[in-house]
Amino acid sequence: MPTNSIASVELPSDMELVLKVIPLPANCNSSGDIFGGWVMAQVDLAGSVIPSRIAQGRIATVAVKEFVFKQPVRLGDVLSFLAAPTRLGRTSVTVRVEVYAERLSTQGKYIKVTEASLTYVAITDQGEPRPLPVQA
Repeated sequence: MPTNSIASVELPSDMELVLKVIPLPANCNSSGDIFGGWVMAQVDLAGSVIPSRIAQGRIATVAVKEFVFKQPVRLGDVLSFLAAPTRLGRTSVTVRVEVYAERLSTQGKYIKVTEASLTYVAITDQGEPRPLPVQA
């Protein structure tokens, strides 16, 4: 029986599941792995969920401080994107996003494939930074 050298992990309980998605064949490179840029776009979407809620309005991505691809994402993977705020500023929210894959052949077992730290700023309709609402 073949063994997988990558151990499965539990999803973190201190983070919120903000997105779950299955990549499509159009998202693959010629080797059958999912384009890193596609994963980055999904991380940006997932990362924006909590800051949007906190800002109660428009936000913009202003920084990607870290982006680590730990394992390839493959066609057939089910991706779970979990996020948690790590810093609240006057106008900005920094979040940590972790991405876990359930491989097609091992559903219910997760491996971390990507992690990132992104900062979003609350903006006005004119695109200017604005203070975050007071948090209760």
